[in-house]
Amino acid sequence: MPFRISTRQVVVKLVFIFSISALLGFLIGHVFFVMLLVALAIIAYQYKYIFTLSTWLWRTKSISPPEADGLWGRIFDGLDRLVRKHRKKQKRLNERIRRFRDGAEAIPDGGVVLGSDLTIQWSNKRAAKFLGVRWPGDQGQRIDNLLRAPEFAHYLDKGDFENPCLLASPVNTDIQLELRFMDYGKGDLLLLARDVSKVHRVEEMRRDFVANVSHELKTPLTVMRGYVEMIQADGSSLAPHWQQAIDVIEGQVSRMDRLVEQLLVLSRVEVNTDDEIKQVLNVPEILQQLLKDAHWLNQEKKHAISAEIADGLGILGIDTEIKSAFANLLSNAIAYTQEGGEILVSWQRYGSKAKFTVKDNGPGIRPEDVNRLTERFYRVDKSRSRNTGGSGLGLAIVKHVLHHHNAELVISSRWQQGSEFSIVFEENSVTSV
Repeated sequence: MPFRISTRQVVVKLVFIFSISALLGFLIGHVFFVMLLVALAIIAYQYKYIFTLSTWLWRTKSISPPEADGLWGRIFDGLDRLVRKHRKKQKRLNERIRRFRDGAEAIPDGGVVLGSDLTIQWSNKRAAKFLGVRWPGDQGQRIDNLLRAPEFAHYLDKGDFENPCLLASPVNTDIQLELRFMDYGKGDLLLLARDVSKVHRVEEMRRDFVANVSHELKTPLTVMRGYVEMIQADGSSLAPHWQQAIDVIEGQVSRMDRLVEQLLVLSRVEVNTDDEIKQVLNVPEILQQLLKDAHWLNQEKKHAISAEIADGLGILGIDTEIKSAFANLLSNAIAYTQEGGEILVSWQRYGSKAKFTVKDNGPGIRPEDVNRLTERFYRVDKSRSRNTGGSGLGLAIVKHVLHHHNAELVISSRWQQGSEFSIVFEENSVTSV
């Protein structure tokens, strides 16, 4: 039952005690002396339990408070109640912590809780397996003192945690890790390390398969093209239906040849690394040459192609990759814009950045298709792609090229109102020529 000290009761009790002591002192003729002895006795009684309480709090290891009578007994009972209540809360808290740790140990990823200064606060056992981080032995250490991979240091310096960091495990180089940072609590970070070795190996096998098959297909296609051209050169002796068949074969061989060529280009840009040496590229000169080539491609549809090119504005990049990305966007606009349409090619400063844009007034792209355009072999209209010779690889190539150049592809399109494809280069890639 809750106990409450009543000031009125304490005062009444003290008045009663001192009244009795005064009466007793009056009877023996020493009123003041008797009241003084009673006051000292009360003080000694109180200090006895104060010392008992202090000893219990600071010196003994007993959980239960000492025994006492009267008011101090009720106080010690209250302390005992608080201790038991605290122990129950502590037990529930320990159970929650245990369940949290069991859950954290059960996840297949390595987890490390970091402070705002990147010091290790806690880690699970898989973090030791993947990263070599051991808790509590490494508590207080900075994570970049234990993970000394250059790509990880660059990732931390960049401070952009939207995309994961890929690196080999410092414990086992056969394990490929995907590292992700996310906010955790107030000012802390959670580092998750995921084993993506299987995905990495499958991706390598896919790239090798595509590259090898593409190379193997290149030779028979070349032989077939040679024989077709030889037959076409002497086509006057062929019957009309055979001439038509040869023309169809030539068209399909050309289409396969373009597909193989794009597969080879995609294989090359996929295996290229960011460490490849970049050069200062004169973008206006590159675009002028691409526009000349575009006019030859445009003889059939006769689009109105205009250009707005800022002189003296260049970038740091890989020449072949940038040309491939620009050419893909321009050739797509030519292929998918109706006859007599308008195409605008722009190269301008975009604040502190640079922006390349290809805008057309073609049929546009449905909203549900926009986010899938950079997938390999994805086609908005499969029948139309076959007619235009599209392979569904052009924008996949562009995506990989832009990844190497720290650039962003921005697609803006409204159905039946045209499309705008833009490449935005970051400030550190922009230069003067």
